[in-house]
Amino acid sequence: MHNTLYWIDYFNSNLKNERIDWSIQPVLAISEKQNILKSLQAWQLGETSEGTSLVKAATKHAKLFNHPYYTDAIKLFIKEEQKHGNNLGHYIDLIGEQRIKKDWGDSLFRKIRGLNTHMEFWTIAVITVESTAQIFYQCLKDATKCKLLKQICTDILIDEAAHITFQIERLSLLYNSKNAFMKVVSYYFYTIFYFSTTLVVWFAHKRLFKAGKVNFSKYLMRMKLKFKRTIKKLKPETQNINVENTCSHLL
Repeated sequence: MHNTLYWIDYFNSNLKNERIDWSIQPVLAISEKQNILKSLQAWQLGETSEGTSLVKAATKHAKLFNHPYYTDAIKLFIKEEQKHGNNLGHYIDLIGEQRIKKDWGDSLFRKIRGLNTHMEFWTIAVITVESTAQIFYQCLKDATKCKLLKQICTDILIDEAAHITFQIERLSLLYNSKNAFMKVVSYYFYTIFYFSTTLVVWFAHKRLFKAGKVNFSKYLMRMKLKFKRTIKKLKPETQNINVENTCSHLL
């Protein structure tokens, strides 16, 4: 597990990387635009949060666990997410489309996050959404021949891989601070939240996923694999199986 200063150094360094050549002219076919535009606009909106509530939760958590630099790391994490939103927004501007100010999926997610100021809830929410984001941006990349948009997606995918590691390390710390009973309760909550959100994201963006050659079966299989590589590792194997079987019935 990396310490907080490692992540501060990582984010500061990564924010300086310029992986996108903005001199490339965006070329988006009409059929491509029809398949991806609504999802592109909605995801761009979701990447533009100011992160005020997250910073408050991080500050509270940092004091509780005596991690004085954690809030600084979270602020840099938010800055990197905002970079994604700015890049997507700039692309939307370049193709002559409008950025949207409201989306039902984004509104729902913001309301859910606002119900809880505990860092644990924020962390599981971010892990879940960023797991879906990895599939989303790969599908977006595969659904277009536009070189500029492909570069934007690649840049985000590189960032998201580190984001998930950053968040799962924090969730592991929070999870392991619990007693045995609360670990079981928490793990059930994580699992139900993860797969419920997985379904919501599919229905909101299924046209984009399908344009990227990912049907529901493939999408669910990939989300299960991401679950096994992150959240499932928190629990002993026997308990993992029990929880996963329960959630399989929900799906």
